[in-house]
Amino acid sequence: MSVKFKKLSGFNRGILFELLTDAYSFDRRYEQSSISDWQDFDNFFFDHLEIADKYAFITTLNDEPIGFVVWDPRNMPEYAEIGHNCIASKHKGNGYGKIQLQEAVNRVIQNDVKKIIVTTNDDLYPAQRMYESIGFTMYQKRKNETGADFIEEFIDYVYFL
Repeated sequence: MSVKFKKLSGFNRGILFELLTDAYSFDRRYEQSSISDWQDFDNFFFDHLEIADKYAFITTLNDEPIGFVVWDPRNMPEYAEIGHNCIASKHKGNGYGKIQLQEAVNRVIQNDVKKIIVTTNDDLYPAQRMYESIGFTMYQKRKNETGADFIEEFIDYVYFL
């Protein structure tokens, strides 16, 4: 099996939305509370492919898109923040998320940042374990004030360089 990381410009508009919808299909409340944001997110990156190709990539397995990760460079070199980091449902639990995250960290490190930040939800235990497994440490927990009442807290992780 061949895992490769490819530029977003090689894919069609809608792939990010599609992967997010699939990755969170285990609990439709995520889609219900985020569908508009996910569509805006997909549109932003496909409207700005020069940003997408520099600060995001699609992970493929045998040329099939199975996930993606993006990061926000606006606060570099102080820090970079990893945004969405998802793997399609049928590929979860096989280590692809960890491989994808490690690739993102390797790419961010090339920009001489002091730290990398990522946030997850208190109920996403596999994500928490994955972040910790590659060296992120929990920085803080904070109350969710987004209106998505099924998420109690956000957990911020940091990776110091």
